[in-house]
Amino acid sequence: MSTLTYAVHDSMTMLRRNLKHAIRYPAVGLGSAMMPILMLLLFVYAFGDSIGAGMGGGRDAYLNYLTPGIIIMGVAAGSMSTSIAVCSDMTEGIINRFRTMPITRSSFMTGHVIGSVIQTMMCMVLVVGVALAVGFRSGATPLEWLAAAGLLAAIAFAVTWLSVALGLISKTVESASNKPLLIQFLPFLGSAFVPAESMSPGLRWFAEYQPFTPMTETLRGLLSGSEIGGNGWISLAWCAGIALVGYLWSRSLFNSGTTR
Repeated sequence: MSTLTYAVHDSMTMLRRNLKHAIRYPAVGLGSAMMPILMLLLFVYAFGDSIGAGMGGGRDAYLNYLTPGIIIMGVAAGSMSTSIAVCSDMTEGIINRFRTMPITRSSFMTGHVIGSVIQTMMCMVLVVGVALAVGFRSGATPLEWLAAAGLLAAIAFAVTWLSVALGLISKTVESASNKPLLIQFLPFLGSAFVPAESMSPGLRWFAEYQPFTPMTETLRGLLSGSEIGGNGWISLAWCAGIALVGYLWSRSLFNSGTTR
């Protein structure tokens, strides 16, 4: 077999390992869905009437505005479990056994990334289901739903690679669970909950130029069946850049053995 074939085979082996862990410990993965669901219910039923009125609509209009932002936040929250899983492998000694085995070194990280993307996408199906149950209505066509799924997979892929690096530099599982908090917090400082135009000048500038705002606006446009403008290309560019930085950083840490 070629080198690429060995790499794919080893990555699939690591993927199966990570998926089995996810099945045995479902609470970690479901936590990525529970937080955005709770935030969705809180903002819709506690603040939906007042915020919706301020935006020129009601609770239902705000629900349609909020749901894409909640989904993006859920994708970002999924990065925590990856960081924890990678750090756990590094601190519990299993990685030393992997290093002595005739497997492709990158397969360890690739298995974590692909497994995390699969779990995140499954959790987002649950989030969308809850949103639909409480009244979210989409004007998207099947092709736009497919494009939305592709965008979410790209975002999950990008932030997961960054989370792998954060897990590699963490000394404990506790610190690994804290480092991705910035990734999860960024959607709050974008247009996920309120339009960027309604923010103060300094915060508005940050919201307009951080990566999660164009991602949220792209998903919002796809799910509503409206125009997305240049936000789609900007979102994909951010995803590519974040994934590349995360991959190169992770590979450098793992290959050098200078993690933690």
